[in-house]
Amino acid sequence: MFEAQRSCLDLAQQLHAVESAISSAKRELIHDHIEHCLIDTEAGGNSLAELKQLAKYL
Repeated sequence: MFEAQRSCLDLAQQLHAVESAISSAKRELIHDHIEHCLIDTEAGGNSLAELKQLAKYL
């Protein structure tokens, strides 16, 4: 976008869209992983420490 000499507004909108997409993907990945950890815990695994580590990224 810099090379195409687009406006600052266009650049800001694109960056905002990228940030939103990354945030959404991160949230989905973490929630999915937490779900797997909870299932593992129910099956007798010990995932509490991992869940605590994941929680700091929410």
